[in-house]
Amino acid sequence: MTSTVHPAQAGPARGSARAIALAGGLHPFGVFILLAGAFMPIMDFFITNVALPSIDASLHASPPELELVIAGYGVAYAALLVLGGRLGDRYGRHRVFLGALLGFTLASLACGLASSAGCLIGARVMQGATAALLIPQVLATFHHTLEGERKARALALYGATSGIAAVVGQIVGGLLVSANIAGISWRPIFLVNVPVGIIVLLVAARIVPATRSPHPVGIDLPGTVLFAVTLVALLAPLTEGHSLGWPWWTWLLLAIAVALGAITYRVEKRAEARGEVPLLPPSLLRLPSMSCGLVMVLLFSIGFGSFMFVFALTVQDGLHNDALRGGLSIVPMAALFLAGSLAAPRLITRFGRAALSGGAIVQLAGLAWLVIVLVTGWPHVGLLSMAMPLALVGAGQSMLFAGLFRSVLADVPTHLGGIGSGALITLQQSGLALGVATLGTLFLALQPRSYPRAFATVEYVQMGIVALLALGAAALPRFTRTGVDNTPVVDA
Repeated sequence: MTSTVHPAQAGPARGSARAIALAGGLHPFGVFILLAGAFMPIMDFFITNVALPSIDASLHASPPELELVIAGYGVAYAALLVLGGRLGDRYGRHRVFLGALLGFTLASLACGLASSAGCLIGARVMQGATAALLIPQVLATFHHTLEGERKARALALYGATSGIAAVVGQIVGGLLVSANIAGISWRPIFLVNVPVGIIVLLVAARIVPATRSPHPVGIDLPGTVLFAVTLVALLAPLTEGHSLGWPWWTWLLLAIAVALGAITYRVEKRAEARGEVPLLPPSLLRLPSMSCGLVMVLLFSIGFGSFMFVFALTVQDGLHNDALRGGLSIVPMAALFLAGSLAAPRLITRFGRAALSGGAIVQLAGLAWLVIVLVTGWPHVGLLSMAMPLALVGAGQSMLFAGLFRSVLADVPTHLGGIGSGALITLQQSGLALGVATLGTLFLALQPRSYPRAFATVEYVQMGIVALLALGAAALPRFTRTGVDNTPVVDA
């Protein structure tokens, strides 16, 4: 393996877990500790959806401020993810993981104690920034400390964790808001991160190995700044445009984002031609697994983010359910997502890319069924009538999540693991934000005339995306029988 261990950690081991960490390996429980560290930031992107009415009542926030509570987190998260991977490669993933987790925990505390909408937005931006430094260390540590089937299983579990955290976020958010613990309304959705973060921090310090790239590279300052500004110029108007009535500056920013994207690519290409390692190496993006897989991850995330947003609004505002019932409505989807995620590694190993196409078809069937239930039964649609369609959606999504995350990093060179991981999660997070900003905006524009029509229109677009994913799975690199490694191997 190419992992390295910090000299400061050399010394006598206490216990088997500590011994494994000192040897540069990853204790089996360490996989779940890293996944727990990834779970909280992903969950926090979605947990706020069901709490927005309570936040509005408590802090008297304006509609643009409420959107910034979500958008501020998402933009900071997406803009700094690739930099987070680079910092871990250079300064050590163990060190960056622990520091970022501490920062995320403190930012969560600040969110829970916020006295105004402005304070909450600022704390959410800090949450997103620290989450961006934390998440890439998880995938990069898996990439450097695991091999064969263990790596494949860990990557599949990460994909499952990403989806489950999104679904559980809305369930837990509904439960905590409805419980109104100690009369503090929405604040527990952030304060719950504090004890969990402290526990993960203490355990991770002992059993997660301290790895870094054997070929650390410098920080690409021009690429970092250009990439961050491009994302902000793209996501800010898409997120805020609808609530503000699309003023002229939102269209100007979108045009600037396109120009900045082209400039960023040229700057990164020239840097790589000079022998430097840019923030997003164009050669890395040309790898078969990255070029096809990242596009599919982006499309999947656009559909997933928009679905979670419009379904929550349809169930709560359209069908007049409270936050608790709105959160619980997603339980069938969460249950089948979890069950499918546990079965996904074996199914993908046995059936290869066909398992991904099969998952897309199952999800497509669930979405079509759900649209029929809502359109034909509105407004007398019970949660039980949506349970089976949602279960199919969750089962299909789990297979796609696991397969895509397993494929994208298949042929990334080990010393670029942090950069590859950062690029993967950046596309995932950007896709979630784009889904809310684009298809969510479409829903909000159609919703005043008809909730079922608005929901159906958005889901028709998502069904088109899922159909493309079913076809695109055939273009992904083939899977090995023993998991993903760095050499292309043909499956059966």
